[in-house]
Formats: sequence, structure tokens, C-alpha cells
Amino acid sequence: MRVLIVEDDSELADWLKDTLANAIGPTDVFSTIGEAEAALSTHQFDLVVIDRCLPDGDGLTLLSALKASRSQPATLFLTALDDHRDIIAALDRGADEYIGKPFEPTELVARARAVLRRYNLDRNGTDQIGNLCFNLHHRSVVVNEEPLEVPRRELAILEALVRRAGRVVQREALEASVYSIDDEIESNVIDSHVSRLRRRLREAGCNALIRTIRGVGYVLTTP
Repeated sequence: MRVLIVEDDSELADWLKDTLANAIGPTDVFSTIGEAEAALSTHQFDLVVIDRCLPDGDGLTLLSALKASRSQPATLFLTALDDHRDIIAALDRGADEYIGKPFEPTELVARARAVLRRYNLDRNGTDQIGNLCFNLHHRSVVVNEEPLEVPRRELAILEALVRRAGRVVQREALEASVYSIDDEIESNVIDSHVSRLRRRLREAGCNALIRTIRGVGYVLTTP
């Protein structure tokens, strides 16, 4: 899953990026409505976290662009405008969640996950491929009924493969699931991540297989 943050407070934006990247997936940050609209026109996102008071206007104006985008992501407003009339105005225009500042970090993550569950993006369950179990809510991995620690980027790749198990996932789609827009990506970095992930799963006794589809991408299959 991929997150877009629209926040002009640079310190808060950096904290949000780190927090949501660890909890949900690759996260991109922009400080204006215009920048966010440009990103939405070229990239797909699952969740958009938006401030109301932005340098070029009210974050509510982004809702029309979000509804017109291909992915039509879930929306969470995070703002100091927490009067009940502000909240009602946002919800009436299609916002999925609204949190006033200041806020508790654990509440933010919990509400973000709840929004995604309502959109059936994490299906609130566990996918099993062979003896590999991936909990899509907690982003945790179990092999042979034993928990397996997987580094963040390998975990993002595994999640993308699990969600499309049995279908080919293009290398470009894997890059989008792992890296933010402004990250510099080396030509063979996805292959390296997949190689390490394969070894990690094999050493844990996993019998699900990550197969290479030459020139296209990868597919996760049962034995």
C-alpha cells in the first residue's frame, strides 16, 4: 500500500512520513495542493493524509481530484480546524476520516488502518500461500507457524506479491510498492531485494516460491 501526505509543516511531514512508511507502506510528501494533484495524476495511492490549511488553499479542494484519480484512495484529514462545523463540512464532501491536531500517534496509525479496512484494502485477514501466512492488517509474516522478521522493503515486496498471488507483478509495480517518488532507484535494486527475500524465506523453510518472469516481473506461487 502507498500513502500520500499533503502537509506544509516540514517537521510534522517528516515525522508522518517515517511513521506511516513503517506502519503502512511507501509514503510521499508534498506541501501544496498543486503538487499533490500532479502526483495523483501520475501515481496511484491507497491513502491520502491531508492538512486543511495549505499554502495554496483549503485541502478540501483536493477531494475532487482524489475522486477523479484512477485509484480513488481513502482520505484522512489531519488538521487544527477541529470545530464540529469543519468536521461536518469535510465528511459531507467525501472525507473518510478527520483527526484534529494535536493528536496521539497511536490513534493516527489506528485510524489510518481502520480507513483502509473500510476500503477493503487490507481485507482485515491473513493470506496463506503454501506454508506462508501474511497478515495484511499487521503486516506480519509466519512460516511453518513460526514468526519471521522481514526488513521493511522486502516486506513491501512480499506484500505486493501476496496480494496478487498467482499473478505476475511487474517490476515497475514492485518499485512503486517499495519506494517513494523522490527516491533514487538503482537499476537492479528490486532484483537484489527479491534475491534476499527468497533466501530469507527458504532458510525459514517456506515452500511458497517467488518465480521470475524474465523481462516482466515476479509471481508468488504455491508449491
